[in-house]
Amino acid sequence: RRPETAVTIHCPCGPVTAFVPWDGQRSGSRVRFHSVPAFAAAADVTVDVPGHGKVVVDIGYGGAFYAFLSAERLGLDVCSSKTQDLVDAASAVTEAVKRQFKLHHPDNEELAFLYGTILTDGKDAFSDEPTTNICVFADAQVDRSPTGSGVTARIALQYHKGLIQLNQTRTFRSSTTGSLFTGKAVKEAKCGDYNAVVVEVSGEAFYTGTATFVVEEEDPLKYGFSLK
Repeated sequence: RRPETAVTIHCPCGPVTAFVPWDGQRSGSRVRFHSVPAFAAAADVTVDVPGHGKVVVDIGYGGAFYAFLSAERLGLDVCSSKTQDLVDAASAVTEAVKRQFKLHHPDNEELAFLYGTILTDGKDAFSDEPTTNICVFADAQVDRSPTGSGVTARIALQYHKGLIQLNQTRTFRSSTTGSLFTGKAVKEAKCGDYNAVVVEVSGEAFYTGTATFVVEEEDPLKYGFSLK
């Protein structure tokens, strides 16, 4: 549909609605999505990180749980330190939080695990200037982007702390590639007992391939199956 087509994607965290520009012939590269309810799981949590001592982190949920802290607290600079040093430090924080803090998701306990740690430049107060972060997730992998669920969680934390208001747009930069997302809290919501926000994240998207699925008549499971 012109000028924008809504596409609902069923993610592990729940339905997420994406919006894609459409001019009648092709889609535009600037896309956005509205998150599931995002919330601050905990603020100013002290954890003991081997090699770094006691460190204070925030924990936010934006479709996945992340620990957040300024890289400076670990003696690093998110913009200039070597990527491997940032990965090692973030991974140490992730493991420390997993051991010392129990997560809870009010709707689905299968989501109650820490996906990674996001190191920032510490610029959490609202500003028109970009704020930079690096997301180290899963098996010490590094996101090439500012991270959609990570930006969502970071916005939720900033809103929880009163650092931003509804519909104030912030720009987030990836320290690895320089790619940019924007994010803003668009409305308040609830997730169980948590005060939450729905966050709009916007960035550029490009096609990298297509897939074709076929059904053969002889396939006995072509219509799917159910388990007893």
